Amino acid sequence: MAGHKRLTQHDIAKLAGVSQATVSLVLNGAPTALARIPQETRERVQHVIRTTGYVADPIARRMAKGLNRILGVFTYEPAFPSEQADFFTPFLLGIEEEAQAQNYDLLLLTGAGVGKDRKIFADGNRLRIADGCLVLGREFDRAELKRLVLGDYPFVAIGRREDAGGPVPYVGGDYTSGTRALVEKARGLGHEKLAYIGPSGPAESIADRWNGFSAAARDGAEPVLHIDAVDRPAGEILDALFASGATAAFFVELADAVRVEVAARERGLSLPGDLSAVVLGSHIRAERSHVQFTSFNIPREEMGRQATAMLVRRIEGAAPVEQILLTCEPVEGETLGPAKKRT
Repeated sequence: MAGHKRLTQHDIAKLAGVSQATVSLVLNGAPTALARIPQETRERVQHVIRTTGYVADPIARRMAKGLNRILGVFTYEPAFPSEQADFFTPFLLGIEEEAQAQNYDLLLLTGAGVGKDRKIFADGNRLRIADGCLVLGREFDRAELKRLVLGDYPFVAIGRREDAGGPVPYVGGDYTSGTRALVEKARGLGHEKLAYIGPSGPAESIADRWNGFSAAARDGAEPVLHIDAVDRPAGEILDALFASGATAAFFVELADAVRVEVAARERGLSLPGDLSAVVLGSHIRAERSHVQFTSFNIPREEMGRQATAMLVRRIEGAAPVEQILLTCEPVEGETLGPAKKRT
């Protein structure tokens, strides 16, 4: 029989002496449903499947479950240009790895506009081809996020998100605790006057860093400088740091720290000999540097993996909203040392 036609579930049921419904449950059933089938019956069906070489029709299985087994991936910023590759690639690696483990394909939603016009709900998009969607980006469109929360389409955000008409399912990094730990480490090395180079919001990932810094700095340290911007001239930043009396500078962007370190070397200064520097995770505009900055690690691959697993739970089991923050482990680096006494 196997040599002349494709085996069907009906054939397997006949050979195993069970109903076709039993074969379907053994192949596709949830654990709770399988538990109702005697173990001896399950083993008999599985033995027939193994010995006949039966392969289930994937299209039929998907139709039976009402799923395409496709996960959408939407990013508010382009995922692949060189200046952002270091940021997005680890997330995508984690997503792909978990999607394979869960037997899902990925659909990268790229036809949703260009630049600031990128929209999840753009006209003609193919969102519904996917059973659910992972959403990435430094800043989300709040109206779209609210529409997702209030709708019936399964999604998970990568990165913490504030409520948007209701709680948002997400997997993010605990930037608040990671930042606070680095400030406390600096204080333990005698740094009492601290500087912060970068904005304080509005994106949640940026606000979390600022909140961690502010909370820790209030406890025995003095914030003496806040440059509320990125990409300022390195010499200007360096001048402001020394004028303020700061002994340790906390940078939101790695690129700013790299340029300040170069400017310091050109003046005959060193990190951390003359000034300590801490980077609050590496970001989109990361540049190569011979210096290993004291920082914390953003678990991007693990965030991608756990967000994908969460999305599958929401698709297959209508799981309740989950919000997970992963630990950002400290990176020792070589740019944080004892505070230098200023004369």
